[in-house]
Amino acid sequence: MTVNLSKGQAISLQKGDGGMLTSVRMGLGWQAAKRRGLFGSRTREVDLDASAVLFAEKQPVDVVFFRHLQSDDGSVRHTGDNLVGGAGQGGDDESILVDLQRVPVHIDTIVFTVNSFTGQTFQEVQNAFCRLVDETNGQELARYTLDGGGQYTAQIMAKVSRAGAGWQMTAIGGSANGRTFQDLMPAILPHL
Repeated sequence: MTVNLSKGQAISLQKGDGGMLTSVRMGLGWQAAKRRGLFGSRTREVDLDASAVLFAEKQPVDVVFFRHLQSDDGSVRHTGDNLVGGAGQGGDDESILVDLQRVPVHIDTIVFTVNSFTGQTFQEVQNAFCRLVDETNGQELARYTLDGGGQYTAQIMAKVSRAGAGWQMTAIGGSANGRTFQDLMPAILPHL
C-alpha cells in the first residue's frame, strides 16, 4: 500500500511484518508541461536531475548525482541521467538506489534533491513526483507529488534518516533555486 506523503510528513521504513527494509529506490518522474503557442501546443524538453547528498552529523560527506553515479562506499547508486523526462505517470525517469544495510554507520541522513540543470522553472514541469520503492519486491511505499508551477528551479524532495535501529523517510518538498546540488546546500541544511 502506498502512502501519499504531504510536506513534512515522516514514515518509518519498517516492513509490515516488523522487519527492516534493506534496499530502497528513490524514483523521480516528470514531464515537460505543454505550452500554448502561435501554432498550437508544444513542449520544451526539461532536464531534471536527481541527487542524493550523504550527511554525517550535519556535514556533507559524499554525493551521488549524474557525474558521480556511486557513493564512495558503494551503498548509494544513481542509475543514470535522463535529459528529457517523460514518464511522469508512474515510471521513473531517474532513480537512486540505496542499500540501507551497506550505508556506513557514520552516515545519519541522506537528502534527495531535484534540480533543473537547464535552469527552467517548475512552471515548465508537470506530473512530477518522487517515490520510495522497496527494491527487494518492487512495492511502492511512499509517493510525494512535486508541486509544479513555481518560479523555482529545484526542490529538496525528501530525506531518509536513521531512527533507532532503522530508517525513516520525511517528505520535505522545499522549493529552492539552483542548477546543481552544490547550489542547493544552503537550502538543504535547515532540513537536517
